[in-house]
Amino acid sequence: QAFFCLLLCVPWGSSCPPSCQCTELAGAKAVLCSSRHLEEIPRDIPKDAVFLKLDANSITRIPSNAFRHLSHLEELDLSRNAIEKIDRAAFKGVAARLRTLDLSSNRIRSIPKEALLALNAKLRLANNPWHCECALQEVLWEARLDPDSVQDITCHTAPREEYVGKPLLQVLDAGVNFCSVRQRTTDVAMFITMFGWFTMVIVYVICYVRHNQEDTCKHVDYLKSLPSTHGHAE
Repeated sequence: QAFFCLLLCVPWGSSCPPSCQCTELAGAKAVLCSSRHLEEIPRDIPKDAVFLKLDANSITRIPSNAFRHLSHLEELDLSRNAIEKIDRAAFKGVAARLRTLDLSSNRIRSIPKEALLALNAKLRLANNPWHCECALQEVLWEARLDPDSVQDITCHTAPREEYVGKPLLQVLDAGVNFCSVRQRTTDVAMFITMFGWFTMVIVYVICYVRHNQEDTCKHVDYLKSLPSTHGHAE
């Protein structure tokens, strides 16, 4: 009887991943998967999960639509993993309700701005080996970053050696604009391309004119070599 009672008490579709613990937190479903040696995000997370902790694992990538079925998700902790790659649509489907997203203490060097700028969640991005570039700058200015951790977003690599090891916010406050540097680089590349095409056109025109001149000279020489009409008449 106890067995049948247990079956009746557990709602269908709310099974818990074998490597996680599902419980109630403040009246909402919490899925706890901390320190479980996970290498990827579990596929069978309950759809009614509101709190999801995947911290302290060995996850290396967040693929597209990884949490799309979790429409009730409000807090997501992915800190202290080995995440290196985040797809553009990694958080598609949870952007509207997500309030907190913790990506701190991973191996993230760069991130598509599209993956984060659609979120309304408070972001924690500290303690990653960031490459300071335009996309990261745009995230810093436009996304909702946790003010307590923003100073720990440090340039691990950068276009100039003098920025390495410094907090990104400090570098930007000094007047550095990584987006304008990229724009200048793009402008120079476009100028070089246009100059190359212009040079090719000029060379083609010169070759075409010279070829026509040679043909004209040959034609004139041929006409001169012909016997004149006056000589035949005599």
